[in-house]
Amino acid sequence: MENVLVAGANGTTGKKIVNLLKASQYFNPVAMVRKEEQQEQFKKEGITTVLGDLEKDLFHTLEHKEKVIFAAGSGGEKVIAVDQEGAKNLMNASKKANIKKFVMLSSMGADNPKASEDLQEYLEAKLNADEYLKSSGLTYSIVRPGSLTNDAGTGKIKLQSKMNQQGSITRDDVAQTLVRSLHDDAVINQTIEIIQGETLIGEALDEVAV
Repeated sequence: MENVLVAGANGTTGKKIVNLLKASQYFNPVAMVRKEEQQEQFKKEGITTVLGDLEKDLFHTLEHKEKVIFAAGSGGEKVIAVDQEGAKNLMNASKKANIKKFVMLSSMGADNPKASEDLQEYLEAKLNADEYLKSSGLTYSIVRPGSLTNDAGTGKIKLQSKMNQQGSITRDDVAQTLVRSLHDDAVINQTIEIIQGETLIGEALDEVAV
């Protein structure tokens, strides 16, 4: 079992990721949260937690961890500090800790932030974080979903390196894609875009395997 640090574990998608990892036969989740009171919900479920603030030193959070999923988000309040610099901070710590794989939850549109009027700052932050990850020397997967919905997951997606259409996808299916991307042979040093589709998640990821 590989220990996986989940940054953003307290978020809507983050909680789904943690639950999937807990049910996995390959991975053991470690939920990174900012406040002590956020630990209790995970402890009740028998899930290990660690206190960590993306704006502060994070090296301690990576002790005895093999992999990382970055699913944190500022909700628009601290876009540069959290979505951009917080992500970079965790990457730097991951490099020092010899993390084997860093899976980044990004966003469709991050490759062209200027095309969005209302999300430009957020998408620019995601782009900068993604580019930093690509040049970090870490083994990575960057997953860029379409707009997120809270519908029940289908287990099926459409996946392309560059999607030439808009689309939505459930948080369940995004979480499942991120967890599947943790595997050593999945989405190695690649960026993928995903929306709802007809291909089973595992099959779609196998098709882009190097």
